Amino acid sequence: MLRDVLRAAILLSAITAGTAHGEPSRSTVEDCAACHGLDGIARDSEVPHLAGQNERYLFNQMMAFRSGKRAHKEMRFMARTMTVEEIAALAAYYAALPPR
Repeated sequence: MLRDVLRAAILLSAITAGTAHGEPSRSTVEDCAACHGLDGIARDSEVPHLAGQNERYLFNQMMAFRSGKRAHKEMRFMARTMTVEEIAALAAYYAALPPR
């Protein structure tokens, strides 16, 4: 747990500094796209759009789902299957997409 928190702090500082992240894996993007859309625009009105959201916000929310600070069964499961690095890459990916 402490190691994850330290990793998150390091990655968060990299996000703040604008450091480039690796691309998220295609399978990770496809998993997220099932609800949030490949373009980050959800088709279901109950699901939030991710395209163009603030990168730090996306990262922080995924970390909150992962730790259980934010409750949502499916999102907690998804966040816990990803490494902190994958979450950072995914946050950068969706933040870079054009919003609607």
